[in-house]
Amino acid sequence: MVTRRIPVVVLAGFLGSGKTTLLNHLLRRSGGTRIGAVVNDFGSIEIDAMTVAGQVDSMVSLGDGCLCCAVDTEDLDGVLDVLARPSARMDVVVVEASGLAEPETVIRMILASRNPHIVYGGLVEVVDAAEYPATRERHPELDRHLRAADLVVLNKTDRADPGTLETLEASLRELSPGGPVVRAAYGRVDPGLLFDRPERRRSAAEQLSFDALLRAGDEFAGDHAGHLHAAYQSVEFSTREPVDPRRLLEFLDRRPQGVYRIKGFVDFGDADPQRRYAVHAVGGFLRFAPVERAGLGPGGTELVLIGTGVDGPALREGLDACRADPAAPADPRAMWGVLRYVDDPAAKDATGASETGEEPGDAWDDLDEAELVLPEPSSAARPMD
Repeated sequence: MVTRRIPVVVLAGFLGSGKTTLLNHLLRRSGGTRIGAVVNDFGSIEIDAMTVAGQVDSMVSLGDGCLCCAVDTEDLDGVLDVLARPSARMDVVVVEASGLAEPETVIRMILASRNPHIVYGGLVEVVDAAEYPATRERHPELDRHLRAADLVVLNKTDRADPGTLETLEASLRELSPGGPVVRAAYGRVDPGLLFDRPERRRSAAEQLSFDALLRAGDEFAGDHAGHLHAAYQSVEFSTREPVDPRRLLEFLDRRPQGVYRIKGFVDFGDADPQRRYAVHAVGGFLRFAPVERAGLGPGGTELVLIGTGVDGPALREGLDACRADPAAPADPRAMWGVLRYVDDPAAKDATGASETGEEPGDAWDDLDEAELVLPEPSSAARPMD
């Protein structure tokens, strides 16, 4: 059985970039997605424009099942615990980093959390197109934020001419290599790029359906894509042939251009005949979760890649090249790379990976405290969760 984990998205940007406008846009267009918004104070959230169902301490209930929490850094862990409770029925949590802490600090707190119900959902950095050069001069740490970003939103594009936008976008892509850069005006980013919108509450069996994975993105795009400045794209890949673990990790290590999220299930065939693996990737963050085959129906690999400006045929070609060679002899060590991103000791024992004597730990222990750059999947020696 796949344990449902709530993605926690970090929203960052310097004063005036439009990150709060973007957050309000997400809340207004939740479309049935239950969003937990974590902010430094309620003043920036358009609570008066929404239906306030009630207020308890620092938490305000908004319309359509969303919640807004006002906290400081010390309270973040506790608020995430509350929002992640199954009884809260949240689909996603968005943490506005300004006023709380540096985005790197917030990311560390999320990754260090022992809460089994949450998973890192990516860093979204919002940049003001009209003020970007001046902001970068005043705040040189912006370059560090951009290097850590999984998605960059070039906001307020209505205030810059096309030539300037091209120059700005080239600069952002250089600072955030491989990561998608999305243009937006008034913070209007398609929510489907950041997180899934469940069209209805599904049973666990339905959640494992490839069709359901596609509907979660495509139906929402159909609702709102025509009204938003920046829509997202999704690329689907499926095969009944086993996937080679090493080849797949090499594909993920290259961080395909423009891809923000990857989700689905991978079948490694004889490399682990008892299980398929649920995969969750956002930017440079990667996690696998083993799932018994009996709970997944037919075998095979089913993946959805979500991003902007992606080359669909090239992505499918790259994934096609990950198919295992049926004539190759079984290698018991083939899964070791994958298991670095699994936090289930039983799965490691079942494949023999734990026989090395190495204990899993925190993949962020070796990072410089002064600078956090989210690592590519192959650069961490331990599970990234």
